[in-house]
Amino acid sequence: MPLKAYGVLITRAVDTRREGAVDSPHYQIHLTDDAGTHYRASVNVLSQERPSELLYLVSEDFRHPVTARLEGLPSGWNTLPAGPGGPNLDFVRGNLFDPALMRPLPPDLAGPDNDLADLLDHHVRRAVADPDARLYVFGERWGPETAVQDKVFGFRPGNGVHDIHMNQGNSRRFRGDDGVWQDGGILIHYPAQQRWVAVFLAFQSQSWHTDDSTGHALEGTDGTRPESGTQPVRLVAALVNPRGPAPEPESVSLLNASPDPVDLTGWRIVDRLGQGSPVPPGPLAAGAFLTVPLGGGARLGNHGGEITLLDAKGLKVHGISYTAEQAGREGWSVAF
Repeated sequence: MPLKAYGVLITRAVDTRREGAVDSPHYQIHLTDDAGTHYRASVNVLSQERPSELLYLVSEDFRHPVTARLEGLPSGWNTLPAGPGGPNLDFVRGNLFDPALMRPLPPDLAGPDNDLADLLDHHVRRAVADPDARLYVFGERWGPETAVQDKVFGFRPGNGVHDIHMNQGNSRRFRGDDGVWQDGGILIHYPAQQRWVAVFLAFQSQSWHTDDSTGHALEGTDGTRPESGTQPVRLVAALVNPRGPAPEPESVSLLNASPDPVDLTGWRIVDRLGQGSPVPPGPLAAGAFLTVPLGGGARLGNHGGEITLLDAKGLKVHGISYTAEQAGREGWSVAF
């Protein structure tokens, strides 16, 4: 079953604490919302399964339509309904980043700037020092625990967020936490700079091909995280905002970057909501481009969106996202 209480906590960071030699160490963040309510974000830095080192990715200038979807949410805890309709995170379907760019880091080593706790400390302490910075922490809520003192920072009642990492494609031991559109993460907004920083974490034991309903790893499928540059066919451009009256003739362009032809029979283009358009069947020659008209299937919103390419088995081949700013120039294709 999916997480019981998934959502996003919008707060200020006021303090941090790193845990050392324990069975399941975490990086702890003390947070407060605009009403003065205290929370603790408990961030995993070590997996209980091998390989034990977590995968991480940090985007120092994160640009994705999810940031616009967060506008208007109040300070404090916000429960997010299941599904793709809101600002929910999904590492597989949301095209938040390229999984091939994730790297493993040990949890805590002697010396500066060489472990995951150091990396988290670098980014969170910058937010602590900026009174205008806001953390958007995605995960599962616990508390408030009446009359229980927080075990790390001592505030009452105990209250916070955990599971701030990928929450699908788990091994059988943690399969009960699987779900779609419920992944964790940390977004840090610096309003004065008009900049977002994103921190994403995943376990090396998790699969990157998951069931669209349950989030379970797909049986009989290699769910290994893709390697950079290995996708034979890629999304390279999209005509999101064509000239002329609606309905506009939106299209997506593909490139076969491999040295061999690829049969596209049964392939589809899908949007964030899962609406699909078929790719013209037949082989795409090595090095060739193909423009796919979307017709009445997948839709490219002018306020930002996500586009995913699926093969004949329904497995993700490539995915991209674009912002409202990128889509704003009428008649221009967005290049990826």
